[in-house]
Amino acid sequence: MNPNKFPSVASSLIITAFLLFLTLDFGVCRVEKGIIKSQKLGGVRDITERGLNGVEIENLARFAVEEHNKKENSNSLLNFSRLIKAKEQVVAGKLYLLTLEAKDASGKIKVYETKIWVKPWINFKQMQEFKVSDDPSI
Repeated sequence: MNPNKFPSVASSLIITAFLLFLTLDFGVCRVEKGIIKSQKLGGVRDITERGLNGVEIENLARFAVEEHNKKENSNSLLNFSRLIKAKEQVVAGKLYLLTLEAKDASGKIKVYETKIWVKPWINFKQMQEFKVSDDPSI
């Protein structure tokens, strides 16, 4: 074995291990009530307890109902009632997982789950999914 190759192999292994560590442990820091907390990229985080981020998250729920109405025929129009639960996931942007109530044309209120993908730096917002909730706890 050539002794000159050993330092480059060892350096490569150390760099690879370091990059692997960074990949597995890299997180996003946020401050909540004066405490710095870390969240792994890609993890789903409940944001309901943060007051649903005010108007911004409710507007996303309204957007989902509007998009659903555009895709469906005019007989199944829904009207947004209220936001029940909100979660977010850091992806290429953010994926919002919202649970909401909406009233159908007959006046019946149902619970729906929706996923909205947002990339604010390119003004991108897209509804990925909209379905009736099958969660019995709601």
